[in-house]
This record gives sequence, C-alpha cells and structure tokens, in this order.
Amino acid sequence: MSSNDSGIRNKRLRVSRARVISIFHPLAFIRYLGGVLFRKITIVGVGLLGGSIGLAVRRRKLARETAGFVRRQASLKDCERAGAVDFATTDLPAAVWEADLVILCTPIAQMCPVVERILPVLRRGTIVTDVGSVKGSVVRQLESLVARTGAHFVGSHPMAGAEKTGVASARPDLFDQTVCVVTPTRKTNRAALKKVKQFWAALGARVLELKPEVHDTLVSRSSHLPHVVAATLAAYVLDPVHPPLQAALCANGFRDATRIASGSPEMWRDIALANRKNLVRSLDALAARLRQVRQLVQAGKAPALAKFFETAKQRRDDWCAVCASRSPE
Repeated sequence: MSSNDSGIRNKRLRVSRARVISIFHPLAFIRYLGGVLFRKITIVGVGLLGGSIGLAVRRRKLARETAGFVRRQASLKDCERAGAVDFATTDLPAAVWEADLVILCTPIAQMCPVVERILPVLRRGTIVTDVGSVKGSVVRQLESLVARTGAHFVGSHPMAGAEKTGVASARPDLFDQTVCVVTPTRKTNRAALKKVKQFWAALGARVLELKPEVHDTLVSRSSHLPHVVAATLAAYVLDPVHPPLQAALCANGFRDATRIASGSPEMWRDIALANRKNLVRSLDALAARLRQVRQLVQAGKAPALAKFFETAKQRRDDWCAVCASRSPE
C-alpha cells in the first residue's frame, strides 16, 4: 500500500470515528435536528463566492463539517483567517472525500477538469452543484460525468457577487435577498434538486427554476452584457492616448458605471466564451440601440432624447422598487 493510500485510509477511519461520536452525542443530535442539511459540504474554490457560502453555512449550522479546496498553499492561511471553512487543503480528493454536497466555485473552464479529478472519490448519492454564470455547456458536460459514479449534478447560479475577489472579501450575508437560479433537466434526480433548493433558500436566496438554455439567454443581457460594457467603457475612457487630465475628470458617475469592470478577468473571459452565441446577440442589439441614440444626438432631437432618458429612468426605478438584489456597500 502506498503512503498516499495509507493516508487516505487513516483519514477515512478518523472521519468515521468522528461521525460515530457525533451521531450519538446528544448535543450533536439536537444540532442535527435543528437545521443541518448535510454532514459534509466541500467548497471547491474558496474565493469570494465560495468563502461567502462557507461563512453562511457555518453561521447557519447547515453542515457538520465544511471543507475547502484551494489551489495555492498561501490561500490556506487566508481561509483560516476568514473562518470560511472548518479546514482547507490543496489536496482535492481529500477535500471531497465523503462529502454529501460538493460546490464548484472555480472559473467555468476549470469545472470539467476538476470533476474528472474527483470522480474516484465521489460517493453514490453525493450531490454536486456549481455557481457558474453559464449553465448550458456546464450542465451538458457535468451531468453525464457525475452520473457515472451514481452521484447527482444540479446546476446552480446564485445572482450575487461583487467586483472584489478572494476569500478576504467573503461575507456571510452575500446571498440574502438575492435570486439563485437552479437549472434541472429531464435527467435531474428530484430528491437532489429538492435538497439543492433547500440549501440556497437556507442561505437566504429566493430560488428560481429555469431551463439551462433559457437561463443563458436571459443572463447574457442582464449580467454578461453589463460586464462587457463596463470593461469597454473603462478601457476606452482611461486609455493612455487621452490627455492625462481625462482620468482626473472621471468622478462618481464613471466609478459607478464601471465598478464591475474590476471583476476577475479570468472568470469573465470564460463566461464570455462559454455564452458567446447569446452574448454576441446581446452586443448586436445594444449596438443597434446606441446607433439610434447617436442619431438623436447628432440630429439635435431634444424631445426624443428627453423621452429616451425618461423611459430609461422609469424602467430602472420600477425595477429597483421590486428587485431582490441589494446594492453593494
């Protein structure tokens, strides 16, 4: 037996003993009845979203144990300082070992390779979900992969986040009053779907079911398009070809309009490519609207411009009055 096999076996024995103790300990039993949804939750990628999930899970006592996987050794101390998980490791199989719920919080392009690595340690009945902003390609790839082990995949997309990255920016109330979309298919295990919906609701989110393709069409306009626009605006206005005073004259309006351009470039590259067909359509539609506004400005049509700004203001004000998402602090 290799040292690695021996280490895994010893870890399994320690976990088993701990479970025997916790199952029959009176206080632990009361705690389990009080709201524990899973014995062990593993968060793969403990950054802003993963860290916020961990903090919320621990605050609400939704799991007996919360494990976290990180890629870099230096991130282990960050997880410890944030208190986002009970333990963090750079050993992916060890993190996932005997987990009841695995949450993929990595960039979209990394999800399939990650799942391929954890297949040997996924248990039958384990639920795998994700936080990816694109669902069509993710669900198609991961649903069949996870099913090989007898585990279940349910796609998720919590509509929460910020331009900040890293576990240091995580907060336990990040999902309060937000929408979380779950994207079941005809193959989705109904019991697993119910458990995933319960999980996000317990984190404070309002759960919405959508087909993966419908989700991707809608978020291409409401989420992906704004990021591309904010990034384009920031890149254009702050281009060094402009006079140095240009940046000095960028005030709160520019800051608000470009805030999300500070998001993870790696993550948004993956999102743009994974949802490219829908995003291109949204970009084309926006470009057509901008051309219309340009014509109004060029022709000096004051009444039409006033109507344009009035309509936009009214639609946004109406949305703000009923939207679930909160503005960032």
